[in-house]
Amino acid sequence: MTEPLRLSKRMSELGLYSRREADDCIARGWVRVDGTVVSELGSKILPHQSITVERQASAQQAKRVTVLINKPIGYVSGQAEDGYQPAVVLVNADSRWKEDTAPLQFHPSQLRSLVPAGRLDIDSIGLLVLTQDGRIAKTLIGENSGIDKEYLVRVEGTLPAADLKRLNHGLSLDGQALKPAIVKWQNEDQLNFILREGKKRQIRRMCEMVGLKVLGLKRIRIGKVRLHDLPMGQWRYLRADEQF
Repeated sequence: MTEPLRLSKRMSELGLYSRREADDCIARGWVRVDGTVVSELGSKILPHQSITVERQASAQQAKRVTVLINKPIGYVSGQAEDGYQPAVVLVNADSRWKEDTAPLQFHPSQLRSLVPAGRLDIDSIGLLVLTQDGRIAKTLIGENSGIDKEYLVRVEGTLPAADLKRLNHGLSLDGQALKPAIVKWQNEDQLNFILREGKKRQIRRMCEMVGLKVLGLKRIRIGKVRLHDLPMGQWRYLRADEQF
């Protein structure tokens, strides 16, 4: 027998909204199930039932922005901690990249619910995504996310071929085997890492395990979106034609 599901969970499974956004739409009376408005949070439905969402909800969703920052050292990804500022403080009219071609005007309201979709350590630099759109957050950091991320890592030490092989596959962190990675030399003192997971300080810890010291770490790509020429400490909008 088919089990009923929470309406917000079903909407999330269908890729319509994140669960939090779905609850917001339900509470506003914008969601219909088999043609009937359902506005009670926690309502359950069967998988075969039809869900439709009012046009206002789509308009609301279209206004949600996603921002790409080239994060400098000394900023944390999320909440302020240990006296360090969160990267979102870098998002203002003055620090927007002058070559940003997105047809959007910056407004302080865009900072509301602008949260990091993934982490980048305080002592790492490069591409960080902040978004108001739960669908993008789910794509990047949801349980089943298959989005890969690319890093340039400057290292000190020697790396025998056998240890390079272990960096690609064979290491464990916190008692769990790591997913296969793609790790190769970029030049004589930099490694290129491509990962499909993001455990805390993962690359630094992987390097420590093979006797390397990390001198610098920069994220240059998330999925199909690259850092390119975005200057340090500046940001731009994710364009409508870009997808991770």
